[in-house]
Amino acid sequence: MRYSYNKNKRKLNYMILIIMILVISIGYAVLSTNLNIVGSSQINAPTWDIHFENVSVASGSVTASTPTIDTNKTTVNYSVTLSIPGDYYEFTVDAVNAGTIDGMVSIVSNKLNGTEITTLPSYLEYKVTYEDGVDIAPNHLLEAGTSEKYKVHVGYKKDISVSDIPSTAQTLNLTFSVTYVQSDSNAIAKPEPYVYTVNKYNSSATNPKYNAVWLNQTFPTSITKYQTASEALSAIKTASSKDIPLYLKHKLENGIVTESYVEFVVTEEMAQANTGMVAGTYTLRGEKTYDIDTSTWLVDERYISPYYETNKEAIKTAFGYATNPSRCRESGTGRSSYFTCSVSGLNAYSRANGYVYASDTGGSNCYVGTYGSSSCDW
Repeated sequence: MRYSYNKNKRKLNYMILIIMILVISIGYAVLSTNLNIVGSSQINAPTWDIHFENVSVASGSVTASTPTIDTNKTTVNYSVTLSIPGDYYEFTVDAVNAGTIDGMVSIVSNKLNGTEITTLPSYLEYKVTYEDGVDIAPNHLLEAGTSEKYKVHVGYKKDISVSDIPSTAQTLNLTFSVTYVQSDSNAIAKPEPYVYTVNKYNSSATNPKYNAVWLNQTFPTSITKYQTASEALSAIKTASSKDIPLYLKHKLENGIVTESYVEFVVTEEMAQANTGMVAGTYTLRGEKTYDIDTSTWLVDERYISPYYETNKEAIKTAFGYATNPSRCRESGTGRSSYFTCSVSGLNAYSRANGYVYASDTGGSNCYVGTYGSSSCDW
């Protein structure tokens, strides 16, 4: 009897379930609505139009005719005479994408008298960049409806020796060309420019801490940014009341500091006073390898920074290591390894743990530390 009762109960449950389904089905059948969206569309043909506009000559340039854009708006022609060391000519021009198709840089070419430039004559300065100093490079995106400003600079070097000055007038045909193609998945936004700082270390500062620029953090709004190395050198000279051939350089991406460097300058006078030294500007890249908040190393004792060898080579070249190795010293193992060179008035130092430093040997210095912080002192 018990078995029969349970069997009948299960049948009753099934019937109730079926009835519920029928009720729901009927409900949807009775309550129905038709929704219609009616419209028309027009597809326009895409347009490809990347061209030059708006030439503007920079103040301070030698007198010359204004550069002209050809009728196709794809070529800028200019002619200039540079008579004495220090003369220069500089102008900007807009590369405009007036079409409806995104473009990107495919080929960049710099030629001197028809030959791709590998080295320039010792008396010549020549560079074509974006206006903010960033190099124009393959895959840089130029979106439809936007523009980028190019800057052209050609100059007769000021700080050159008599032997570098040409004995006769030189005719130089300088050609810069960029090929744009339709953008694809390889397209990248133009990198943010480098900025320069000479922020002075302050142990009591809390915002930003130590008045420093920190790797992998937002660039502090309270620290002054300079757009060129010359501006930074002028700023530190004014602040310290003396010539200090040092400053800091940072790469920013979306406002975040992604790279930090110490740059130092070997002047012509210093090179002449120290046989083997090579005049120029030299770059040492720093790296964060220590977490100051937790007091822990981010790398082990065997660690060698990927920038250490490059930093060493820069210092060796600057200080003429090949002919005067006694100016330099290397010691240590693993992350404690370091390389340094020094002459009267200048010292440069790189450590395998990511720390880089340069000083004028008179108490003034700039550094990028293992904490990821960077500042100067004088």
